[in-house]
Amino acid sequence: MTPNPAHVDTILLVDGERDIRDVLHMALADGGYQVMLAENGEAALKMYHDMLPSIVITDIKMPGMDGIELLKRIKQENAETEVIMISGHGDMDLAIKSLKHSATDFITKPINVDALEIALHRVQEKIFTREKLKEYTTNLEMMVREKTELQDHLSSLGLMIGSISHGIKGLLTGLDGGMYLLEAGLRQKDQDRIDQGWHTVKMMVERIRKMVMDILFHAKKRDLQWENVDVTKFSDEVACMVASKLDTLPIQIETRFEGPVGNCRIDPGYINAALMNIFENAIDACQRDMTKARHRITFKVQADNGHIVFTVVDDGVGMDDETQGKLFTEFFSSKGRKGTGLGLYIANKIIEQHGGTIRVSSSPNRGSKFSLIVPKQQTGGDETDNIL
Repeated sequence: MTPNPAHVDTILLVDGERDIRDVLHMALADGGYQVMLAENGEAALKMYHDMLPSIVITDIKMPGMDGIELLKRIKQENAETEVIMISGHGDMDLAIKSLKHSATDFITKPINVDALEIALHRVQEKIFTREKLKEYTTNLEMMVREKTELQDHLSSLGLMIGSISHGIKGLLTGLDGGMYLLEAGLRQKDQDRIDQGWHTVKMMVERIRKMVMDILFHAKKRDLQWENVDVTKFSDEVACMVASKLDTLPIQIETRFEGPVGNCRIDPGYINAALMNIFENAIDACQRDMTKARHRITFKVQADNGHIVFTVVDDGVGMDDETQGKLFTEFFSSKGRKGTGLGLYIANKIIEQHGGTIRVSSSPNRGSKFSLIVPKQQTGGDETDNIL
């Protein structure tokens, strides 16, 4: 038999006659194959389970489990195992039957080594073709997946551009209005108009800054910068930032830091950004609620079973179940042209990257409650982790 070192397989040879096993063993070994020998179907099936050879050569007529039954059992285990049947001259009906049960080929006794080599060559071609087909299929699936991801990215980019363009148009209109009031107040030396115009300009600039930061968070990947943070001090700073935004609004912030909360390991810049997005949402909800003259936002921080829980509660317009279900969807906004639909999406991604979750409770006209739950100690990474 011609050696085939380019593709060496293990072959399980099954035959009740020792002489035939010995002769075929030598021929197969000369061809570069590793050969396992079994004298009956039961022994062959056990060896098959142990070694999982890719090729089986078996006699059809054997005591106990015959070759047809062995073929059926092997194909049930692994349909890709190639089985060559050995038949006598009077066993052609059985040989044809074996082909119906997905035998790869059959050879007849007395066994001609050339015929065996031809049968094995067919098996090798079949195995090679199947492996190449799997490789091509895997590559094709990868190409389809990459194309789908590109289409999704382009679609997402289109949605972002549309959302941002509407938002920028509204902000520029507001900025123009503030500048007009400011210029008119300066010409007329009207302090009330100057104050009103300046307030509008500052508010629009802050919204533009917020939009730019949201876009940067969404577009740019940055490693988390882990720090051990004093939670109370960090929360105080967040509360002060929010209070400065509420100076001219009929909204009061109340802080409640319950018990000693200690330190936690976070990226303070990103957690601050997540919290500010939640607060922006709360402020907007209060401003859209016309049923009250004044509103309240409560900021509560507590330690709970190895986690830090940042809770933001507002008494604004609230949300229905449908809106809550879409809250963290990219580019979804309930604010019309005022929002980009990125703020809460980004907040959720940041908390997820920290191994935490955001829980939301709300109902129409009864306000909303956002709880950001973050592990105090991070696991599974060292100093960096990708975000967004």
